[in-house]
Amino acid sequence: MISKTGITITTLFAFLCFFQSSGQEVKFKGDPDISFETARNLAFNKQRKQAQDTLNLILTKYPDYHEVRAFLATTYSWDGDYKKARAEFKSILDKDKNTKSTWVAAINNELWAESPYAALEMTTEALSKFPDDTDLLYLKASAEENTNNPLQAFNTIELLLTKDPGNQKAKDYENSLNNKLRKNTIGVRAEVDVFSEVFDPFEYYTLKYARQTKYGSMIAKINYDRRFDENGIQYEIDLYPKIAKGFYAYVNLGVANSSLFPDVRYGAELYKSLPKSFEASLGFRTLKFSTTTNIYTGSLGWYTGNDYWTFRTYLTPGDAGLSTSGIIGYRKYRKDANNFIGCSFGIGISPENNQFFIISQPNSTVILKSQRVRIEYDFSSSNNRNIWGTQFGITHQEKIFDVGNYFWMYTFTLSWEMNFK
Repeated sequence: MISKTGITITTLFAFLCFFQSSGQEVKFKGDPDISFETARNLAFNKQRKQAQDTLNLILTKYPDYHEVRAFLATTYSWDGDYKKARAEFKSILDKDKNTKSTWVAAINNELWAESPYAALEMTTEALSKFPDDTDLLYLKASAEENTNNPLQAFNTIELLLTKDPGNQKAKDYENSLNNKLRKNTIGVRAEVDVFSEVFDPFEYYTLKYARQTKYGSMIAKINYDRRFDENGIQYEIDLYPKIAKGFYAYVNLGVANSSLFPDVRYGAELYKSLPKSFEASLGFRTLKFSTTTNIYTGSLGWYTGNDYWTFRTYLTPGDAGLSTSGIIGYRKYRKDANNFIGCSFGIGISPENNQFFIISQPNSTVILKSQRVRIEYDFSSSNNRNIWGTQFGITHQEKIFDVGNYFWMYTFTLSWEMNFK
């Protein structure tokens, strides 16, 4: 017969044995190559946690199986756990610096972690082991670009292309860097409005110069207008200053000494990036003719894949009350922002886009009605140095001198821009 004291001691001993065995590290048993292949299949089938458990288990018995550790680190990178990945890559490179694939994966980890200076330092060391290697040169260029040195990145890519002239990925990157280095743009735009009745055609031309700076972009324009056998010129400047990441502004000033333009126009708008690829803005425009017209505007844009949707509204207080107008636009982008097809639909009149109707009746007590549709197509040369644009629009416009009756207006637009360093 066992006493209660004996039962207690036996039970305590059993528990101690259990915790001792549970505290022991689990050791891998099996074929590491087969388990490695299993882990790879799991990882590529979106079961990365199970894959990482298997890889870590293999490393308990084979800590120097560098391919396993490198793949484990890569899965951490995919998960955005760059610190864990960095530790695993360092463990390998401390023992073996002669495997290029490890260097490539480790440098990519730093680039994804937005640590371009660390990536650049690693590419320098890797290239000392593998001189002029094209994969490493490409990563070096990426790191240089991300350290705000696109010119050095361009030189590195050119070196790569001397080693491998047929490298299409490098050629595409060279074109991209070339575009980034072309900080200057000149362009011309011609527009004509043809009316179904009453008016002779209106002509509108713009000559512009733009420059990209680290503070944002600047655009200077000379606008020429011809209407009613009169000519007018307006001088205008647009600024897009960067304020913070995902936050920038638009500032405009224009002056003229012609009845075809406001004597002074100015405006400002703030743009803010929002979650889920949305962007919103809020601003105003002021046009000074014989009287002053204030316009309040706002927009909401949404990027989804290669598609961009936007809605903008204009609110214009006046003698007749509050005039409202709105525009819904859509663009389908192709290879980049310079190549797209788009369309828009608008209702109501905005003095910013229809200055003629405000000039004609600045103190009108009637809010005119209008509907318009416009299609556009922009495309560039293969190296993106030259960009062409075409637009065609139809407007159904209420007559300012015969309210309730309408005319049609057909708008044709052509534009050309050239980027240069």
